[in-house]
Amino acid sequence: MKKGKKDIRALTKEQLQEFFVGQGDKSFRGTQVYEWLWGKGAHSFEDMTNVSKETRQMLDDNFVINHIRVDQMQRSSDGTIKNAVKLHDNLTVESVLIPTKKRTTACVSSQVGCSLDCRFCATAKLKRMRNLNPDEIYDQVVAIDNESRLYFDKPLSNIVFMGMGEPLMNYKNVLKSIEMITSPEGLGMSPKRITVSTSGVPKMIKKMADEDVKFKLAVSLHSAIDEVRTSIMPFNANFPLEDLREALEYWYAKTKSRITYEYVVWKGINDKRKDVEALVKFCKYVPCKVNLIEYNDIGDETFKQAPSETTDMYIDALERNRISVTVRRSRGKDIDAACGQLANKSEVVA
Repeated sequence: MKKGKKDIRALTKEQLQEFFVGQGDKSFRGTQVYEWLWGKGAHSFEDMTNVSKETRQMLDDNFVINHIRVDQMQRSSDGTIKNAVKLHDNLTVESVLIPTKKRTTACVSSQVGCSLDCRFCATAKLKRMRNLNPDEIYDQVVAIDNESRLYFDKPLSNIVFMGMGEPLMNYKNVLKSIEMITSPEGLGMSPKRITVSTSGVPKMIKKMADEDVKFKLAVSLHSAIDEVRTSIMPFNANFPLEDLREALEYWYAKTKSRITYEYVVWKGINDKRKDVEALVKFCKYVPCKVNLIEYNDIGDETFKQAPSETTDMYIDALERNRISVTVRRSRGKDIDAACGQLANKSEVVA
């Protein structure tokens, strides 16, 4: 970032309008520039072709556009694309494009590293360097939308905040990015096509519910027994399941939006009948569905995918209790792009 210059995308449209009025120009010039920054994704002031050269120079003298750069792109044998995204301060995050016949989904990051300590996740082993700004999250989506159109001939259809970081530990910036993604002045995507996945921060789940958000909520649960969950997700000691349950009940009461539980079954960790029964009981508190996820190895011998018979035991118990359940097969494993594998192997974080 150029020293002394403010990132222009940190300004609201109103602030941009005020800036131009202060320069003796018309307020509509601020609206014009704002459209270039968000709706048209301008990487530089020179891109703003309907703005005079003098105005572009004045903007360059006062501001900078801290645009991301896709530093490296990898393509999986199953079509999945992983981007190593270089930020303005030379830190790196990763984002993923997951294609299927019916849709293309962007998996985006919200932090450099992660604030939490889930033992089964490669990202959690990285030091949290900083939160991403709203424009940095937004830029990941724009880049993946462009790739979706280029390689799969269709626009991006869905977004999941399941990349690097805990979204609710970067609450303000994540919500601002979603505001711009869904705004007609931004990408104009429906919030119903966006899912925010959290490991479970009760206070922030309640805060989201109070703000009447329209996107979907997913929770990385992995156990409905406190002792087991704390052993694999140590932060659970501070945010126990009872608090999480209360927050999710509050969420549903406010939003009427059912919750998705993300759940990996590991051999010797959560593969017993009591684990299944605890999950079934937890699922009955709030309308929900369960995604049973294939585990993606990160080189820790503690965590091994449970055999298919164990997964079948979960499916049978959930279906008998009329709880919606799907098994999600991992995509992009050969390029370390699957759930829990994002760890900047393509490049060491600065």
